[in-house]
Amino acid sequence: MEIKATDVAKLRQMTGAGMMDCKSALVEANGDFEKAKDIIREKGKLVAAKRADRETTEGAVIAKSNENNTKAILVCLGCETDFVAKNSEFQALANQIADTALTALPATLEDLMKIKTEGGITIEEAVTQQTGKSGEKHAVPAYNKLEAPYIATYIHTNGKLATIVGFSKEIGYEVGREIAMQITAMNPVSVSKDSCPQSVIEKELEIYRIQIREEGKPENMVEQIAQGKLNKFFKESTLEEQTFVKDGKISVAQYLKTVDPEVRVTGFFRFSLND
Repeated sequence: MEIKATDVAKLRQMTGAGMMDCKSALVEANGDFEKAKDIIREKGKLVAAKRADRETTEGAVIAKSNENNTKAILVCLGCETDFVAKNSEFQALANQIADTALTALPATLEDLMKIKTEGGITIEEAVTQQTGKSGEKHAVPAYNKLEAPYIATYIHTNGKLATIVGFSKEIGYEVGREIAMQITAMNPVSVSKDSCPQSVIEKELEIYRIQIREEGKPENMVEQIAQGKLNKFFKESTLEEQTFVKDGKISVAQYLKTVDPEVRVTGFFRFSLND
């Protein structure tokens, strides 16, 4: 049967797929728009399956907060190449996912992927559809939410690295941004040594013990030296004890005390496509 250009354009508007893909789908579906939509969707799934083992090392990492900065999300839409990452449709989908996440604040990434978009399909289906259109694997490798009396966000200039950080009270844009940038640059493992996961501590201690024994130190000194190395690790790798990058002479905790003796960081999330 003859497929009119207006029908192809209509299906393109409905699905966002390429003109040739829309025409082929309409031919295969004998002009049935619903069947054609399913064909395009299945094509996206087929492409996604073929690309499943590919790495998504490019993309967009987005951090957004609500109007009063008490709720925020961090989400990443990944793809294979920088060319696709800069595409307007890719960026639009990434921002749509971020806006949806900020509105719904789902508990997990799995829950986020099941939420329906304005187009009536789930985020998971939208990502698969975009995979079919571009021919590259698309994925959502990260999603986190945060709620606090005040939240700061920061997206690095390359768009591949972002941070959200919560505070125990309102501290203002500039201070919040400074701490968010500190986390982005220095990648701490936790807010403080007290909140450092026990699994991280045990892993570090085990590495230190091996190193110390290989250096030939007496066995009765191993634990003492390991604890000393652990304290150095806390100073370098926990946010409050890290040297404040903007100053270099004080810790992050000391800097915050100069702003407000009562303010504390309640939590943070950082994600990088290049880590």
